[in-house]
Amino acid sequence: MVVDIRRWTVAEYHRMGELGFFAPDEQVELIEGQIFNKPVKGTSHSAAVSRIDRLLRNHLRDTVLIRLQDPVQLDDYSEPEPDVAVVQQDPLYYEDHHPTSSEIYLIIEVADSTLTRDTEFKALAYAKANIADYWVLDVNKRQLYVFRQPSEEGYQVKVILSDTEAITPLAFADVRLAVSEMLRPL
Repeated sequence: MVVDIRRWTVAEYHRMGELGFFAPDEQVELIEGQIFNKPVKGTSHSAAVSRIDRLLRNHLRDTVLIRLQDPVQLDDYSEPEPDVAVVQQDPLYYEDHHPTSSEIYLIIEVADSTLTRDTEFKALAYAKANIADYWVLDVNKRQLYVFRQPSEEGYQVKVILSDTEAITPLAFADVRLAVSEMLRPL
């Protein structure tokens, strides 16, 4: 059985927001033309985002902009709000547009209840948009999922790092980040 699905564009999604289609406190994001409710953030999720923010700012300084839970535009049908997006500097701080794929160095999602969604559905959307470096921090199992070499079919390289390992972002060869520094101390 073939089902035709009506996909929403980013422009239509913005217009729905302007018209009050969403409640003022409703958390949603557009991915692959579909509007998804964002789950409530737990304390471990929020703490991990704050740790990652501090860690990245300490290492990358003023060479990039670090955006927390703000939209990025992947294409005409996807405008997710990743937990962390490391993007190129912009003199207007992206006041005139959300960062696009060509302006994104790294995207990080933090998963406390969304691991499958982040490692499968969102990973495919980011891969299709050619995001070269995508990470998912699993705060429950203390692991970092690393996705690289994007293609239309998904990421060609998927690695899971433990909290005893470290990683270097693709765009910043001189930076080495300990996975444990992103997580609650043991």
